[in-house]
Amino acid sequence: MIKDIKLFLFDMDGTLYLGDRLFDFTKELLETIRQKGAEYLFMTNNSSKSVSAYIEKLDRLGIKAVKEDFITSSQATAYYLKKHHPDARLYVCGTGSLKEELKENGFEITENLAKVDAIVMGFDTELTFKKLEDVCKLLLSRDLPYLATNPDYVCPTEYGSVPDCGSVCDMIYNATRKRPVVIGKPQPLMPQLAMEMKGVSKEQTAVVGDRIYTDIKSGINAGCVSILVMSGETTKEILDESNDKPDFVLESGRELLNILLNRRGNE
Repeated sequence: MIKDIKLFLFDMDGTLYLGDRLFDFTKELLETIRQKGAEYLFMTNNSSKSVSAYIEKLDRLGIKAVKEDFITSSQATAYYLKKHHPDARLYVCGTGSLKEELKENGFEITENLAKVDAIVMGFDTELTFKKLEDVCKLLLSRDLPYLATNPDYVCPTEYGSVPDCGSVCDMIYNATRKRPVVIGKPQPLMPQLAMEMKGVSKEQTAVVGDRIYTDIKSGINAGCVSILVMSGETTKEILDESNDKPDFVLESGRELLNILLNRRGNE
């Protein structure tokens, strides 16, 4: 049951806010979770911002947060690199924030193609053709570890959607026939790290998000409870056609708030 959950892992874009518009239920939902003795983390595939940038954004929206409240695809990518390629010099097709986060985790970032040991693709709001060309040169000339922070095709905004990391990786595939190792959702690594951090079981953990192919799939892959909210990318048609079905489908986080406050049912 939802009310038995001890750790909620929240997607952000499309789940708690859209662009710079906070959903009107978000503050009360987060406060209620902690009042009920449970915990939450913000779990996002968006690697265009560092944790500090997310803290600043949430503060502008009226939500107080600290570094320990987050699990991001950037953090998970750094964790994977430390485990599998600890000394790699990285070419990063990503924002300055992603580069800084990887630097803070001890990695050297280089644009000297001869010195590159691994490639990291992120959601790059600072994308240039030169970056695309550099990645193609590297993939076509050498057999390098090639990682993507997330597979999302679009990032929701208050006016619609913009291309995300997965769309750019498809462009690279069309040119090179190379696919990256994907780190973020739908892979189970971020939920698994979160459960390890908080000391809870998969049965006590819920992934809450608006996308089936990333949020819900990551929860399924990690064995967690999966809660789909219909406030972002997923439509009824997408849900009906998907082979991956969430444990719960809610119109938005407001419905989750109502459940926690006993305003309906005993989910």
